[in-house]
Formats: sequence, structure tokens, C-alpha cells
Amino acid sequence: MLINLHVKNLALIEETEVDFTDHLNILTGETGAGKSILIGSIQSALGAKIPKDMIRNGCDSALIELIFHTKSEAVRKKMEEFEIPFEDGEIIISRRITNHRVINKVNDISVTIGRLKELSPLLLDLSGQHENQLLLKPQNHLKIIDSYHRNLITPIKEKTASLYHEYQELRQTLSEQNMGEEQRIREMEFLKYEIQEIEEANLQSGEDETLEAQYQKVSHAREILSDCSAVHEMTAGQSGCAGDLIGSAVQKLYTVESMDAGAKGLTEQLQTIDSLLNDFNRELSGYIDSMEFDGEQFAELEDRLNLINHLKAKYGDSIEKIQKYHDDSVEKYEKLSNYEEYISKIKRELSKVREKLDIQCDKLTSLRKDAAIPLTQLIKEALRDLNFLDVEFEIAFEQSAQYSPHGRDTVCFMISTNPGQTVRPLHEIASGGELSRIMLAIKSILADEEGIETLIFDEIDTGISGRTAQKVSERLACIAKKRQVIAITHLPQIAAMADAHYLIEKTSDSNSTISNIYLLTEEESVKELARMLGGVRITDAVLQNAREMRTLAKQ
Repeated sequence: MLINLHVKNLALIEETEVDFTDHLNILTGETGAGKSILIGSIQSALGAKIPKDMIRNGCDSALIELIFHTKSEAVRKKMEEFEIPFEDGEIIISRRITNHRVINKVNDISVTIGRLKELSPLLLDLSGQHENQLLLKPQNHLKIIDSYHRNLITPIKEKTASLYHEYQELRQTLSEQNMGEEQRIREMEFLKYEIQEIEEANLQSGEDETLEAQYQKVSHAREILSDCSAVHEMTAGQSGCAGDLIGSAVQKLYTVESMDAGAKGLTEQLQTIDSLLNDFNRELSGYIDSMEFDGEQFAELEDRLNLINHLKAKYGDSIEKIQKYHDDSVEKYEKLSNYEEYISKIKRELSKVREKLDIQCDKLTSLRKDAAIPLTQLIKEALRDLNFLDVEFEIAFEQSAQYSPHGRDTVCFMISTNPGQTVRPLHEIASGGELSRIMLAIKSILADEEGIETLIFDEIDTGISGRTAQKVSERLACIAKKRQVIAITHLPQIAAMADAHYLIEKTSDSNSTISNIYLLTEEESVKELARMLGGVRITDAVLQNAREMRTLAKQ
């Protein structure tokens, strides 16, 4: 359930905070007051794209924060998967928007937009003003059926999608192998040349790095030898070198020590230094002896490195990649050498995968048809509750000859809203107001199936009035008995049903325009209903009518 919404510096909103309640929360207000901005901020917090121009003028950043409390096991598992702390069912989602970046956090842990979008559908379902139009696309009807029996259908859909991709890859491979005999021979000759070139090089793993180090050493041998000889001259050369000076110093300390035993420690330290210097000089001499420049060795190193770099330029930028290219080429060569057998093998594999895919597609069709029976009945009952008195509703199945990741089913919702008329595809006959009610019916059914705790409807009352509006309000109130519902409406029949009634109001002065949201008291709610009923002039009769609507709604 959505407990709290906090928005700061977003479009017309300077800063507002609202605590939502259980059951039915209704938001009303004049056109342009900022209702859509508020709903849009919830969508944005849950991962929708946020335009940078939504930051309020004069501000450096905007903040949207949602606080949920949930008992959903699916949410708990997702939080564990993301390794996000989750205590007492509380989830805090925040998005801070600046001109340069958007920072997403869940329970104070930074998350990617992808993870935010994974978590969001488990927390609430939001029906925007344009979502009703999705019903006009039959491909979305299939998604509704799959959502209704998600637990049964999803595992089979995943297997179907996996087999479909395997099937497509095999078909692609087969189409790519469609070559003539002459082309096959040319390809084999070229592969043979490349394989031979790599094999003749006899490359060893890590060889290039070792050779580079040797090459650097040999190519700078003269400079190294010169510098090391100079160092040796300083430490062990003619009179006045470091070795002679330290030796003389040791002798003088012996003299001091004979006169003062306290100098013994100094003598021992200098003797150690003298010994270390002698060791150093011996090692340095050995290093110098090893640095004799060998022109033939240098030429061999250079040739070997040139060969390796040539192969890298052709086959990959490392010895490992060259070896992989070689192995792949050998595999291709063997396939082309036994071309007919290779093609037959692909065809056999393709046939096996197609058989498995047919089995999974048939399972999907069977599960969907099983799901369609109770779903059809539930939708019909919900539509009758929404003032479709003589409605007929069916779910029509067709099977395509082509495979897809979703199987081979094509589904279409068929409806008749008038007595005596045969059912026809929903997208051919449904009006805007009918689409609103059909979407409301479907959303309420899917929410029961999926265990969604919060439903948000943005102007679900589009295109309806009178008795139909009253039926919609009753349906919303019925849904809200089992879960939290947040709805924006312009209809007093719906607003009268509110368990918590909020007013979104816009105020302006010479400098700025600000939208705010307020929780209304009972009397304030009656006045807002009167405004919705009576428009500009609110009479005592209108107020009385509003108060009566509110009283009847509570019964």
C-alpha cells in the first residue's frame, strides 16, 4: 500500500506531501490544477522517464519520494534478489532529478532504472488516461489472459520463448549455409590458408608479453651497459670510489672503538654496509657480463614480434583470440569438408526443436483457453456491475502459422453491448466511455489474481455520466474494500464514495504558480462535491444535494 507521497520542485509543485489511507482515496480539483502532475510524479518515481524541464523554474533539482508498506511475498523475494534491506514491510523509493543526472534509491540503496522498473509492478498498478487505448490492440488481449493465470502460463511462455530463439538461430544458420560447390571450395581454401598460417606460427600463451620484455631489454642493451658500468665505477672502481671510502671509514672506526668501546655499534653498522656494498658490486658485475649485445638474438626477437603483431592485426588483438579464431576456423573447415552431413545435422536439429516448440505452443494454447473460461465469466459479471446490462463477451482464439516468442495464439476480445447484436471485435465498436469501464473491470480482476495491493486510476470516468457513473463509483468502492485505490475523477458520483477525499488546488501570484494537495474534512468534502455538481454558483439546494450524495455513499 502507498502510505506517503512527497514531491518537491517538480513543475507546478513547490513542495507537497500527502498521506494516503486504506481503501478508496479520491483526488479532485479544477482542470489544470495539477492532478496529472501528481499522478505523473508517482509514475516517474516508479521508473518512468523524467523530462529535465519538469524541474521547477529557478531550482537546481527535484525530488520524488514514495513510501510503501507491503505484505507481498513477491516484493520480499525481489528485495532479497536485489540485496536491499527490507524490514517490517517498508519500502522507500526516491528519485532526485538534476540537470545532469537522476539518482534512484530504494531503502537508501542506489539502484538502476532497470531494477526500479522490475520492482514497481509488484507494488502498484497505475492506469493512466491513455491506457484504455491499449484495449484497441488485440495483441494486448493476449497479455491480459497471460496475466490472469500468470503462475501457470509464465513458465511455459519462458520455455516457448527459449525454444523459439533456438529455432530462429537454427533457421538463420541453415539459410547462411546455402552455397554452391564452387563457393564452398573457395571458402575451404581460404580457411585452410588461415589455419596453416596460425599453426606454422606455433604461438604459445603469454609469449608476446615475454618477448616484448626481452625486446625492450636487448634493444636498450648499450644504454643499460653504459649506465651500469658508470655505477660500478662509482661503487667499486678506482681510488675514491664508494667501496674504498667506506673501507677507510671502517678502519677509522676500529681506531675509535679501541679507545671507546661505545663506538662498537657504529663500527658494526658500517661493516654491514661495507658487506652489502661488496655483495651489490658482485651482482652488478654479473648483470653487466650478461648484458653483452647479441645482434643475431635481437634480429630473431624482432622477427618473431613482427610475426605475432601481424597475426594480431588479422585475427585478434591477443594470442588467446588468435587461437580462438584458429579453433573456429578449424570447426568451419570440418563442417564444409562434410557439408552434406553438416546440413543434414542442422535440419535434424531444426526438426527436433520445432517438435518441442509445437508441444510448448499447444500447452500454451490449452492453458490460455482454460484461463479464458473463468476470465470471460468474470469480465461479463464485472461489466454488468458497470451498467452493461445486456452485454455479451467472448474471447476468440486463432492460431497463426508463424511462431513467435509467445507461441502461435492470436486472441481477440469480442463484445456486444446491445441486445440482438452479435459479438464483434472490441476495437471495432467500443466507445471511449465503454473502454474506460472495460479497463476498470479487467484491472480489478487482474488485481485479485496478482495480489496487487494498490490500484491507481487517472480519470477512469472518461466518457461516462449519470447511472453509469454511479455504477462505476460502486465498483470502485467494492474494489477498495480489499485493497487501496487511488483515483482522480471529475464526477461527483465517484468522489462521494471516497474514504479519504483530497483536493488539488492551484494558486497564483505575480511571481509564481503553485499546486498543492489537501486532505478534506467531511464538511470540506461536501463543499467540493457541491462545486463539482453546481459549477460556479453553489446554492443551498446544491449543497444539500451534495450532502445527501455523501450520506447515501456511506450506507
